Amino acid sequence: MTTDGTRGVIVTGGGTGIGRAVARAFAALGDGVLVVGRTPETLAETARGHATVRTLATDITAPDAPGRITDAALAAFGRLDVLVNNAATGAAGALAGTEPEAVRAQFETNLLAPLFLTHRALDALAADGGGTVVNITSSGSLGRRAWPHNGVYGAAKAALDFLTRTWAVELAPRGIRVTGLAPGVVDTGIGERVGMTREDYAAFLKGIAERVPAGRVGRPEDIAWWVVRLADPGARYATGTVVAVDGGLSLT
Repeated sequence: MTTDGTRGVIVTGGGTGIGRAVARAFAALGDGVLVVGRTPETLAETARGHATVRTLATDITAPDAPGRITDAALAAFGRLDVLVNNAATGAAGALAGTEPEAVRAQFETNLLAPLFLTHRALDALAADGGGTVVNITSSGSLGRRAWPHNGVYGAAKAALDFLTRTWAVELAPRGIRVTGLAPGVVDTGIGERVGMTREDYAAFLKGIAERVPAGRVGRPEDIAWWVVRLADPGARYATGTVVAVDGGLSLT
């Protein structure tokens, strides 16, 4: 943290949904935020009206992406205090209909990309007393739950939860905390972006809301609130934990 209290933050998958809300929540605190994603137009929309937000359009699965992202954050802010591994991709399907390319894409984006980016960012995160990593996973893959037709996505997220716990122990001597946040169903508009009609997506959300003890699906801002709190210096005694924020859905 700088003398004026600002931090350098990276948020992957920052062009829409949860990533956009997280980036704006950090920016509202005055932090410098680098939002990373594939599409310049959506990144620009995230940054609009937020003077401390910078954008980087890149494919996080590219071999040079970890270096490019880390270097861009350091060039913009001179430091790196928080890394939010949020970018993800999914493709529903049962084992019998598995498409090898879809499997590879999910593991590359949801597991390997955050692993390699965190690895590349370690020295920067360890500087100035240590930083925080927040891995965004999913409440659908917690505990002993099954998730039919989402096995690959859930497996990648469960693996990231395991890395969260392991990294927390490994990196504690360097002053780096590692936490996880496991959202439930959040209305990010993703249904329509992957081809659902507006009516079908609305019906899906309505059906989920009827199952959630809290009585509604999540909003991106619900998740952003928790990410900011997990990264707050006041949360420095919390590491290795994965917090479910799903309105109680994973309890049913």
